[in-house]
Amino acid sequence: MFSQRERRDLRECLVAAAQVDERIGAAAVVGSGATHREDEWSDIDLAFRLAKGLQPAAVIDAWTGRMYKDHGAVDHLDVWSGSTLFRVFLLSSSMQVDLSFWPWETFGASGTSFRLLFGEANEPTSSSSPAPATLIGWGWLYALHARSSIARGRHLQALYMVNGVRDRVVSLACLRHGLPADQGRGVDDLPADVMVTIADTLVRGLRRGDLSTAFANAITALIAEAEQIDPGLASRLREPARELVRTACGPHAEATEDALR
Repeated sequence: MFSQRERRDLRECLVAAAQVDERIGAAAVVGSGATHREDEWSDIDLAFRLAKGLQPAAVIDAWTGRMYKDHGAVDHLDVWSGSTLFRVFLLSSSMQVDLSFWPWETFGASGTSFRLLFGEANEPTSSSSPAPATLIGWGWLYALHARSSIARGRHLQALYMVNGVRDRVVSLACLRHGLPADQGRGVDDLPADVMVTIADTLVRGLRRGDLSTAFANAITALIAEAEQIDPGLASRLREPARELVRTACGPHAEATEDALR
């Protein structure tokens, strides 16, 4: 396990390297470090603005080599958002280091967790959140596959699919309450009654009854969140939702079918 001092020293080392790299025109710390909310579990999250005309491919090999040679990287994962590359490194100490490489014209804050370290940034833009209608759509799609998995006795697959429904419920609830919706980041700050509803969607075991109960609760929660966003859509979803519960849950379905009326 790494110490907070080791994390701080590594971040300072990376920022110093960026300052002397002529291909990088600015750098910012993002995430919890930007607002001084780090704890012992936090990672390093740095955003680099590339010089005009450059794309991530121009610098990524050199920076990746540095992470492996000098800082104990053992693997990395690439995530693209438009023309921006987020390369996420896992170090041997179990530390996570996120380095993002932004073309000149797109570099800037998209939320409050952005602190410029050197150089200049573009004007801030509003952060993008997942569209509620898309989350609802993914919710019922996972529910379809949860139903068939339960009915087929594929209990581990059913667990995965029920969790998929619940994850969309969590995101919808976070959006509704003005909390970060991605990756469950705001879930622990939801009101107590909402957290109870979400807790009821947890699968307690791999028996069909356990899966059916969690599935029925997840469907009910999904329709309740849809009602807050688009009552007309929620109304259209109720009939197929009842059918999903009835055909998946059998004798466990009656109470939930009543709740969906």
